[in-house]
Amino acid sequence: MKIQRTLFLSLIVLIASLAEAQIPCTPAIMPPATLSVNWSQFFYDSAHTGCNPYESILSTATVGNLTLKWSSSFGDGLHSSPAVANGVLYVATDGNQGYVIAFNATTGQQLWSTLVGGGILGSPAVANGLVYVGTQLGNLAAISANTGELIWNYWTGEQIIASPTVANGVVYIGSYDHYLYALNAATGALKWKYAIGTVVYASVAVANGVVYAGIDDHNVYALDANTGTLLWQFTTGNYVETSPAVANGIVYIASDDNNVYALNAHTGAQIWKFPTPGGFPSAVAISRGVVYFAAGQDLYALNGSTGKIVWDHYIDYGGAGSPVVANGVLYVQLGFDMNHQDQDGLYALDANTGNILWEYYKLDGFWSDSAAVANGMVYIGYVYAFGLPNQ
Repeated sequence: MKIQRTLFLSLIVLIASLAEAQIPCTPAIMPPATLSVNWSQFFYDSAHTGCNPYESILSTATVGNLTLKWSSSFGDGLHSSPAVANGVLYVATDGNQGYVIAFNATTGQQLWSTLVGGGILGSPAVANGLVYVGTQLGNLAAISANTGELIWNYWTGEQIIASPTVANGVVYIGSYDHYLYALNAATGALKWKYAIGTVVYASVAVANGVVYAGIDDHNVYALDANTGTLLWQFTTGNYVETSPAVANGIVYIASDDNNVYALNAHTGAQIWKFPTPGGFPSAVAISRGVVYFAAGQDLYALNGSTGKIVWDHYIDYGGAGSPVVANGVLYVQLGFDMNHQDQDGLYALDANTGNILWEYYKLDGFWSDSAAVANGMVYIGYVYAFGLPNQ
């Protein structure tokens, strides 16, 4: 009995260490088929890998059968990606007033709507029964995920446009008041704040006890997640306005100097950089050792260790949004492309080859946001919810 218990505990530690290490976007142990899998914050997880490792319904073989299941539109529009948790889809609206709205993720039935302040540009984050959003009035709001009741507010000195990041009972957010904040996720009590010296646009990533932030002062910062102590700093050649992504001991970050950088997550030393002369790179998604991002008129897949091109999908006009990955499928907004016969819309591509597997056009209110993929459903935009016909 003691040996069985030891083996069980060892297995739990192994699973936890695999999740923490962010080894490839493929789980060591699949959850039961009946378990609802979440896409609970911007780019899936606190490390912002942009990859759901547990998706099993949609694949390269089935994604071509996706169909529109339901949709909903909002007068003020959406600038952010949705979040999915426990069968509920959460979206946040922009405009003079910011609402968080909850839908049944399968049917599209609206469950509740809560006014939290000014317009919301960042994605909601959901953890431990609360939904977190930052507003252009400068408040970070925590709302009951079940009822929409406002639980607490924390006011920064200026507007918040970044998406909150939640990890280990702490919510991290940057503000236009030139500070990064770490707050107790249950109470909103301040744990620490770190002075940056300029506005914070992008969501921070958190992995292995470290907060990684790309900032408009051209720098990438690594801070101790518990204390806010600076661990290292790396300088790029221009603004850093996209979120970092962390996997396999590497921080991937795009800069407005038209480069994507791969940095040692422990030291900040540059491992490689990839030039994108056609335009600013998007946020980076990571799956199975491959890095995906859009820049100018190209959608790239790079070897995550070397920065070498795996494939490149050229787009004639309109560019692309930030891609995400699930079960070997890449989901991304693409502009018009005569070579591939693309039109403005949402696309699913084979993550290994870049070949198009499915597309959907005419997405009203589409703002170059990224998709959320969970439980055989794809959500994006205003909101559009896609699933298989038999779901």
